[in-house]
Amino acid sequence: MTTTTAPAVDLPVLAGTPEITRIAGVGTAVPATSYSQTELLDILDVDDPRIRSVFLNSAIDRRFLTLPPEGPGGGRAPEPQGDLLDKHKKIAVDMGCRALEACLKSAGAMLSDLRHLCCVTSTGFLTPGLSALIIRELGIDPHTSRSDIVGMGCNAGLNALNVVSGWSAAHPGELGVVLCSEACSAAYALDGTMRTAVVNSLFGDGSAALAVVSGDRRVPGPRVLKFASYIITEAVDAMRYDWDRDQDRFSFFLDPQIPYVVGAHAEVVADRLLTGTGLRRSDIDHWVVHSGGKKVVDSVVVNLGLSRHDVRHTTGVLRDYGNLSSGSFLFSYERLAEEDVARPGDHGVFMTMGPGSSIEMALIQW
Repeated sequence: MTTTTAPAVDLPVLAGTPEITRIAGVGTAVPATSYSQTELLDILDVDDPRIRSVFLNSAIDRRFLTLPPEGPGGGRAPEPQGDLLDKHKKIAVDMGCRALEACLKSAGAMLSDLRHLCCVTSTGFLTPGLSALIIRELGIDPHTSRSDIVGMGCNAGLNALNVVSGWSAAHPGELGVVLCSEACSAAYALDGTMRTAVVNSLFGDGSAALAVVSGDRRVPGPRVLKFASYIITEAVDAMRYDWDRDQDRFSFFLDPQIPYVVGAHAEVVADRLLTGTGLRRSDIDHWVVHSGGKKVVDSVVVNLGLSRHDVRHTTGVLRDYGNLSSGSFLFSYERLAEEDVARPGDHGVFMTMGPGSSIEMALIQW
């Protein structure tokens, strides 16, 4: 694997946190079609003022989506579950291939350098999974090891990074990739209810990939030092994707209180993450938070004592793409990397939230 040129900086490893991996590159991809919230309200013929308010007060300007085809009268009819699964397969594979190629280019690597591919999705179920389909589509070496994380939700990108970091530590010098590919257009229910309106106002399609490697100090990206996880067991049903018998399809549910529940528990996870490192929250230079929605981001900001500047990439991704589920935080990390403001010795925190209800965090250092 070739890497981008950068001076090697020998940084001390925090006590009790041996170097696991370094981040070598990041890449993203979205579908070709995007819509403003106002355009979506018109296309979906929404006139309920309560639902219109949910769309227009979401802090989202635009989202990339693949909508149902127009019917005879110009309206958009709900798609059967089988058609949604077909849509998921097509979109998730296409976006995933493009995000993977962009990620490898960012890392100065080629498809032939890839040794492990971990694919994450919650917007459809496939057997064989996305990893096998993308390996076939791109002609990747069929001996490449792979894993698929399915159904964990918006937090799952960090769960995958934890898994691939372990693989990386056991295979120094070999390239692993976490690939999150979420075709949220394939998880929509168009029934005019407030339950589905909240979901339909929020999610967008997108894929993001992160390349990691251990044992190579020439890699200029940050080291992944530590993970922390927490399941809010009393709120297990507050975010869920289950079968709607009336709609005859899967349907996503978000409890209105979930932003405040997540925010109230954010400190618990952050404190556990930093325990034993000698760091305080005020020592964290860069925060990369999942773009879960305006209320959840606001709640995290308040409870962790962050500034608006700290979450500028998070709110920017929410504005430009909506909630991209498991890959959202990687879209934010890509913006941070492009900004080129992180300096050797800086610390950062990745934070994702999702069903369970769960919070995941990772500590990184440049």
